Amino acid sequence: MSRDDRLAAQVEELPTLDTAALRKRWTELVGLEPAPRISRDLLIRGVAYRLQEEADHGLSKQALRHLARAAKELSETGSMRVSAGVGIKPGTKLIRAWKGRVHEVTVLDDTYIWSGKPYRSLSQIARAITGTRWSGPRFFGLETPASGSVSAREGAAAISAGAVDV
Repeated sequence: MSRDDRLAAQVEELPTLDTAALRKRWTELVGLEPAPRISRDLLIRGVAYRLQEEADHGLSKQALRHLARAAKELSETGSMRVSAGVGIKPGTKLIRAWKGRVHEVTVLDDTYIWSGKPYRSLSQIARAITGTRWSGPRFFGLETPASGSVSAREGAAAISAGAVDV
């Protein structure tokens, strides 16, 4: 059985475990007990993430340094700066809720896919969604406002979506 097969089997087993076993597994993997009121679904997701992270040897040292700097700035100022040259990696999925509907865009090397159709720019997609002219990168939270800082929620969303090149 390959490493990938073993990992897949471990992740597939998680939903069959009872909550006590999931909490124990979380503690083993994370080194801390989970919050008392954490949901079963979040336990499963957290344990699965940690298993995959360990299999892939975790984040790079550069990524860890970047996240530590961002966390420090966020805790000190309540906002964080995002570099002007934010790169979007192919394969990244950009997600934006607009008027009660969730829109997902997949980034490819030279195009974007939204609703099954290719677009040359995020601005074209933003215009199709809103019916008005928008900066596509700003609409999807990749471009900072004029002040150069973003809210904690916007920054976290960009980082967790894999859109920020760390």
